[in-house]
Amino acid sequence: MYTCEQNLQAATIATPRSCLDLCSSFSRFGLFFGHLDALFEFFAPLMTQSSPSSAPTVARAQEPWSVALGSSLAPEETVQAGLQLDLDARLHFTQGWLVVTNRRLVCQAPGEKDLQSWDIAPGMTLAHSDHAGVGTLELSDGQRRLASWRYTLGHNTDALRLADAFDAQRNALATGAQAAQPDAEVCPTCKAPLPPGEDNCPQCSREVEQPPSTWALLRLWRFARPYRWELLAGFALLLIGTAATLVPPYLTMPLMDKVLIPYQNGQPVDYRLVTLYLSGLFGAALVAWVLGWARTYLLARVSERISADLRTTTYEHLLKLSLEYFGGKRTGDLMARIGSESDRISVFLSLHLLDFATDVLMIAMTAVILVSIDPWLALVTLVPLPFIAWMIHLVRDRLRHGFEKIDRIWSEITNVLADTIPGIRVVKAFAQEKREVTRFAEANKHNLAINDRVNAVWSLFTPTVTLLTEVGLLVVWIFGIWQVSHDAITVGVLVAFLTYISRFYTRLDSMSRIVSVTQKAAAGAKRIFDILDHVSSVPEPAKPVHIEKVNGAIELRDLGFRYGNRAVIRGLNLSIQPGEMIGLVGHSGSGKSTLVNLICRFYDVSEGAIRLDGTDIRSLPVSEFRRNIGLVLQEPFLFFGTIADNIAYGKPDATREEIIAAARAAHAHEFILRLPHGYDSLVGERGQALSGGERQRISIARALLINPRILIMDEATSSVDTTTEKEIQKALDNLVQGRTTIAIAHRLSTLRKADRLVVMDRGQIVEVGNHDELLAREGAYYKLYQAQARNVDADTDLTSDGERVDAAAPAYAQ
Repeated sequence: MYTCEQNLQAATIATPRSCLDLCSSFSRFGLFFGHLDALFEFFAPLMTQSSPSSAPTVARAQEPWSVALGSSLAPEETVQAGLQLDLDARLHFTQGWLVVTNRRLVCQAPGEKDLQSWDIAPGMTLAHSDHAGVGTLELSDGQRRLASWRYTLGHNTDALRLADAFDAQRNALATGAQAAQPDAEVCPTCKAPLPPGEDNCPQCSREVEQPPSTWALLRLWRFARPYRWELLAGFALLLIGTAATLVPPYLTMPLMDKVLIPYQNGQPVDYRLVTLYLSGLFGAALVAWVLGWARTYLLARVSERISADLRTTTYEHLLKLSLEYFGGKRTGDLMARIGSESDRISVFLSLHLLDFATDVLMIAMTAVILVSIDPWLALVTLVPLPFIAWMIHLVRDRLRHGFEKIDRIWSEITNVLADTIPGIRVVKAFAQEKREVTRFAEANKHNLAINDRVNAVWSLFTPTVTLLTEVGLLVVWIFGIWQVSHDAITVGVLVAFLTYISRFYTRLDSMSRIVSVTQKAAAGAKRIFDILDHVSSVPEPAKPVHIEKVNGAIELRDLGFRYGNRAVIRGLNLSIQPGEMIGLVGHSGSGKSTLVNLICRFYDVSEGAIRLDGTDIRSLPVSEFRRNIGLVLQEPFLFFGTIADNIAYGKPDATREEIIAAARAAHAHEFILRLPHGYDSLVGERGQALSGGERQRISIARALLINPRILIMDEATSSVDTTTEKEIQKALDNLVQGRTTIAIAHRLSTLRKADRLVVMDRGQIVEVGNHDELLAREGAYYKLYQAQARNVDADTDLTSDGERVDAAAPAYAQ
């Protein structure tokens, strides 16, 4: 997937053909259009993008140990695996590296220039562990520790590969057999080779942006269909009203030829005709006004309802999408799509589309009247049309692509706001107001630059169309005067014709101006339909199965799951009995949280199945299944509103007695009563008015209220102090009674009450048993427990000055 910076680069829009080719074609129309061509050519780089098929290739950076290690390698000695070290013994950020060759382990310690090496020998071990977001590799010879290294968990995958490579070379030296070389890794989807040390396929992860199309606006008919009769009535009013506006110019012919010109020739004024024609003019104007008001009001109401339905449908569909979709999207971008893009479409439907329809009808009716008055003059009127049509074709794609790019840049501005406002405490705590203002100003500056370039193209187009219409009017004058001088038409006919021509060209100019707003609306519609066209990876079953009573038996059978092309869960099997408490433990990245997400069906498994009481959860209605699950997270999320509203979130119809009972069971009732308004106290944005422990107890009460058969706790006590943890633990003891419980705990000691502990490593189950059984085996769980029991930073003798570093609290549940 793209990074944020790549998203900005990828936000330029592909055009179907080169703008330069279009400009070159247009330059045939003369010197003026040659200058126009040059100006469009100047702005063409803004609106172009390489084709999606020509994806940029990213060169892999040279490994940091390549230069330093190259001269020190013996003949036939090759590097098997490497790891970048970015922490020293004091947990300060610095740079270093560690590699395994087919003979030895070589290291450049962080912050040092000299190389160290240890020949690989039987009995040596390279142990891997991680604590509180810090990974550790420890080298020992079976009797004493030789060295240890630390790194951030961003390099954890490389560390695991390095440990595996070390074990393979040690075993090969012990047996005398050659170490097995790992097969070249390929993408399971497209079979393309994967980059060294990476699990994601660049080809499959590449996002292909489809250019926006004006035809996307036609898809809005899906939302307009329920209002088709109102639209038909509005169109009828539009048709009659437009016809009424064309009556006055037609009445000027007899008014000119039968009243004014005869009067100039000495004849008396026929006041009966004057009254008749003026009454006709006033009546037509009055009818046009009444019909125009009715039409505008009716169509505006319909357009607002279409936009409201569009927003509601988009939001409803968005909430049905799986977590996988939200993982690759920014909050500000989604807010902009549902909010500002739908508003833009609403304005287009209520105002500009009405103007466009009026222009089309006016031009069509005027053309018929012009042909009926004088076909030759009508033919001369069409002279500017090919040039105007060509300009619209030339500019339309540039504007549409440019406006979509503006939308993408604008979403970056809203992303800055979406990041800064919720995190305002952090911004102020670190005194980063100026930095955030600079970040916002840079995004705003980028948006301004793109707008300026698009406006430069548009500002050239609009006056050019106006000039062409003026030239057309001049040609009609010349040809009309010639016809009057040869008695082909009367002066009244010419005046009426010129009036109609003026309206004709005015509507042409208006239509050309609508090109801009139409392309803006098309770009907005495309971004909204991108959401609506996305199919959830957690679909509703075609033939849902309903379980009358859930007992809570969970069976995981041959489970496999991938994030993209990276295998996270492999061949996992586990059966959980109703009412049993299972504790999940393991290193960070071992797959515990992923397994919980699969059980909640936030994602669907790639292989195997998860069964609830013998029924595949994919055959159960999603909402019905999740109503049987109570979820308590490490960072509870509270919605803006009262405490009572948050507790009753999963059961909106809960009575006040039920809410209070749930709060008592969660040990939250006492602190709620101490608040100024008790259960009606506002919790603030995301619950900021409450402490972390108070928010956690509210979330436990929320889970208790729905009385779930299955309870999932993901590090429910990891972010609170010891005193608060005891209060929360009491609430959790009430919560787990009689329920199937799956718990991921920050402290292994909190899982002693679990019926079974499941130890995971690299997406697989390596041990299962209770606390005492697993300690007696002295396996993976024993190592985790011992690592947590001792001070992992007691090895300060490896530091240069012997200063002791306080150990951070280890975490095993990510």
